[in-house]
Amino acid sequence: MIPILQADISFPPVGRALAKPNGLLAAGGDLSPARLLEAYRNGIFPWFSLGDPILWWSPDPRMALFPSEFKLSTSLRKTLTKANFEVRTDHAFEQVVRACAAPRQGENGTWIVEEMIAAYGELHRLGHAHSVEVRMEGELVGGLYGVAFGKMFYGESMFSRRTDGSKIAFAHMARQLERWDFGMIDCQMYTPHLASLGAREIPRAEFIARLQDLINCEPMQNFQFDSDLF
Repeated sequence: MIPILQADISFPPVGRALAKPNGLLAAGGDLSPARLLEAYRNGIFPWFSLGDPILWWSPDPRMALFPSEFKLSTSLRKTLTKANFEVRTDHAFEQVVRACAAPRQGENGTWIVEEMIAAYGELHRLGHAHSVEVRMEGELVGGLYGVAFGKMFYGESMFSRRTDGSKIAFAHMARQLERWDFGMIDCQMYTPHLASLGAREIPRAEFIARLQDLINCEPMQNFQFDSDLF
């Protein structure tokens, strides 16, 4: 049995998370800014489907990308040299989240339910959650969103409506975070797509140890990207 969270925003130690399903730690509680930030402070994230209780996770191993290890493929490098797109940050946060929530080919439903959209919208208003947007001819064609905490970035989701739309956003984010001395980008769980970008699995204990150093760093006051990243 996993613990059911009550009014107290604290979480059980991540070492108590289940092995099957991997990383399930607790259920219940709410998605208030205080609880979400406490979760991220401890390497925990929410993930649940419509109709389910809020579920909290800390998997082992953990998928992470170290910004200096980002893999820039030859084809993506060529795309980045073109001048047919614009990358901006924090100009269309809710649009990006809703685009990430949209149904994808071969998938039924989404874990980014209205409750999550509202919760991360509030984190964005408080300056903790950020979006990266890629536009072509004024159209939003790709992007991602996540939470910055000290020198740590928690990636939540990304989307693409045109070829390389999300990869353009991810490449700019990885390059900028490296320039800002961010230590890690949390990618949560393994996927071949994330591995192709340079993310790799590390033991949860290592993830938490690195995290504790990074979240105590001075936070970014301005999440605006430089114009000379590529």
